[in-house]
Amino acid sequence: MPTNTTNYSFQKPTVSGDSGLWGGYLNGNWDSVDSLLGGGTAITGIDINSGSIDGAAIGANSASTGVFTSVAVDNITINGQQITSTDTNGNIQLFANGTGFIELYGNTNAGAIRFNCESNSHGVTLKGPPHSAAATYSLELPDADGSNGQFLKTDGSGKLSFGSVAATTLADLGVSATAAELNLNDGSSAGTIVNSKTVVYGSAGEVNATTLQLAGTSISSTAAELNLLDGVTATTAELNYVDVTTLGTTEASKAVTADANGVVTFDNGKIEESTVVSSSSGAATLNLRDGDNFTHTLSENVTYTFSNPAASGKVSAFTLKVVQDSTARTITWPASVDWAAATAPTLTATSGGVDVFVFVTYDGGTNYYGFTAGQAMA
Repeated sequence: MPTNTTNYSFQKPTVSGDSGLWGGYLNGNWDSVDSLLGGGTAITGIDINSGSIDGAAIGANSASTGVFTSVAVDNITINGQQITSTDTNGNIQLFANGTGFIELYGNTNAGAIRFNCESNSHGVTLKGPPHSAAATYSLELPDADGSNGQFLKTDGSGKLSFGSVAATTLADLGVSATAAELNLNDGSSAGTIVNSKTVVYGSAGEVNATTLQLAGTSISSTAAELNLLDGVTATTAELNYVDVTTLGTTEASKAVTADANGVVTFDNGKIEESTVVSSSSGAATLNLRDGDNFTHTLSENVTYTFSNPAASGKVSAFTLKVVQDSTARTITWPASVDWAAATAPTLTATSGGVDVFVFVTYDGGTNYYGFTAGQAMA
């Protein structure tokens, strides 16, 4: 009876026995070898401890000491980090099984694939999100190529497709401006006003103009003059006080203005303050800056002083109402007062008697012309 080898069960004829059976044993053994070499039977347990492939030593008494510099398998060469097809214009195909997929692992960076130029000196890399994104999703390419001008979009579920921009004109975006209106921007200069162009502020918010107009009227004020308004806290209603119909003519609730000749026309009545005068230690002062009409009820004999008249060449005119005391009092007028016939009037001596006088000066108070408007009025 034959015996079998340990690993692959080749039949070994009995020495000096099994006459006539050796041929069958040999045929069966060669069939087994053919199956092993042809891939029909897995080869296991082979230990190559010596030799070389492609000039590189393989095998050793200890594991992992042999290195292949390159391996050629059916028109594919594996050399270092390169896998090369040796067929002319040959493809390299990677097949997954079933629902499996080709997976690119990451290391210190996310998994990536790079597409080089034909000289392998430039490339474009696509890579997955970083680990911190915890991203796991799939993107499926469109079913067909898109059209010119389209863009790639997703449906939010991983399916990619090509889409078109909905708006094809400015009107689609809600822009109603005409081409001429849009062209107002063409030629604009930041910080400087250009004729018939859009005003564009400069980097510091400034705008420079050679001419400034409001409602068609040129503004002739200088920058320094306009800066006088800087800090004005007036309200809109208060600013509108200067919105007058006719310069130089007064209006209700409007500012008083002068016309081109400097003349003011009062369209209605004019009300002036009456300033009360009092004396102390026999003296009283009529300050013409306080008003144009004065009233003094005498309580002692008094000497008057007139102060702060208009400068020479201007006119200051004022009235004075004098009410007599229960004891007749006297007034000493300033020496600059010139009365008619150089004679000062005599005050009414009656208790409560009223005398009214008018004074005017044209030379800054050097001379006051005095007039008696009325006496013993009460």
